[in-house]
Amino acid sequence: MKILITGTTGYIAKRLTIILLNRGYELICCVRDLDRIPDEIEFHGNISFIKIDFLKPENVKIPKNIDIAYYLIHSMSSKSGDFRSMEEQCGANFKELIEKTRCRQVIYLSGIVNDNSLSKHLKSRLQVEKTLKSAQYALTTFRAGIIVGSGSASFEIIRDIVEKLPIMITPKWLNTRTQPIAIRDVLGFLTNAIAVEKVYNKSFDIFGPEILTYKEMLLHFGEIRGLKRSIFTLPILTPKLSSYWLYFVTSISFNLAQALVDSMKVEVIGKTSAINQLLHINPISYKEAVSLAFQKIEQNAVISSWKDAISSGVFNDQLTTHIELPTYGCFKDVRFRDVTDHSFTLHKIWCIGGENGWYSFNWLWRIRGYIDKIFGGVGLRRGRTHNSYLEAGDALDFWRVLLADKKEKRLLLFAEMKLPGEAWLEFKIVKNRLYQQAVFRPKGVWGRLYWYAVMPFHSFVFNGMINALVKSSNDQKNKKTI
Repeated sequence: MKILITGTTGYIAKRLTIILLNRGYELICCVRDLDRIPDEIEFHGNISFIKIDFLKPENVKIPKNIDIAYYLIHSMSSKSGDFRSMEEQCGANFKELIEKTRCRQVIYLSGIVNDNSLSKHLKSRLQVEKTLKSAQYALTTFRAGIIVGSGSASFEIIRDIVEKLPIMITPKWLNTRTQPIAIRDVLGFLTNAIAVEKVYNKSFDIFGPEILTYKEMLLHFGEIRGLKRSIFTLPILTPKLSSYWLYFVTSISFNLAQALVDSMKVEVIGKTSAINQLLHINPISYKEAVSLAFQKIEQNAVISSWKDAISSGVFNDQLTTHIELPTYGCFKDVRFRDVTDHSFTLHKIWCIGGENGWYSFNWLWRIRGYIDKIFGGVGLRRGRTHNSYLEAGDALDFWRVLLADKKEKRLLLFAEMKLPGEAWLEFKIVKNRLYQQAVFRPKGVWGRLYWYAVMPFHSFVFNGMINALVKSSNDQKNKKTI
């Protein structure tokens, strides 16, 4: 059976792809950027890739012999003010292409939409569902509530709040009720529904066994982590103030904070059906879902994270448009040191950022992260998904990984902090020498003033960083020779 998957690099689709490959299906994966194909699947013998942007699908052909298709595209954190028409257009273009194939079932993951007062994003999801309906294929829609799992946006947001704030003064929407569902159960519904005719042309709410308020979810999370937390809700926080509160406390962008506040005001309770029995899914509890998520984190086995979506940063175009370092009109800080142990140095480079820090003057990096957050940037709180593994497209604090090639001994990062220009940071080993290069392309006078203002800090921040990388390598080498 041949299956088409959209949103391949997204949080849900990346995990789904691995499950389907393990079950022996032949996959065709749609990606906007061929440089962002996950390493785990790129060279698998049972998979092929199509470069396509469903907003602009010109001159793209989808193979006619597909049997099943997954529609897993959404724009929750999009910066576009007209995301509803954008999502509807994506759905319409997808439908037009799929109707030209022999596909007999499309599976769509949406949100629970049975409340009388829907948020803008849930209204958009419902409209996409209507757009996807077709006489040429059967549509199966699963409407999920809050998804809980390692790397999910809701999990990371709750973790940020609970682990950082022992006492919380929160907006009143924390008393809104919802039905969270574990990521493992969502994936179970998506995979078990393949070619099941009883789910054709139907929609189902999928949810966990408990109805919880967001406040209860925070407190339960604290119990699992062994943290005692006190929460006080205030009715005076407006949606905009609530968005700012969520933005400054957590690692999400302000656009996503606004979208979430809009959604969290709406009660999301699913309608019961026979879908659990039909697909043999017994959803686990919220506490079980959180405990399983931390098992993955402790094993450093998080497969995907919302942070690695390009829309969680500052640019939405392809990585390839930034991968070539500019030459003209740029300021550069280039440093180099001799390296005695290539593998050890590369390991240190691949572990940079996140909980590992930047090896020198970490307090200055943290200050820069706080400043970025104040001015509406992503800050340092995104961290990194894995402690020692990187691939193109990953978020790394306030950087985006453009290239991570251990064979070429090169790591290239693009800055996603607020800047009056564009910035790159590159590490590469050539022969027995480590080169560390910071490149800044200023925008106007403010960009040039910014560079000269931070240049004094470079002398010890960047110098300290490369010295730490080389010192670690040389120390390790010396230990081996003693």
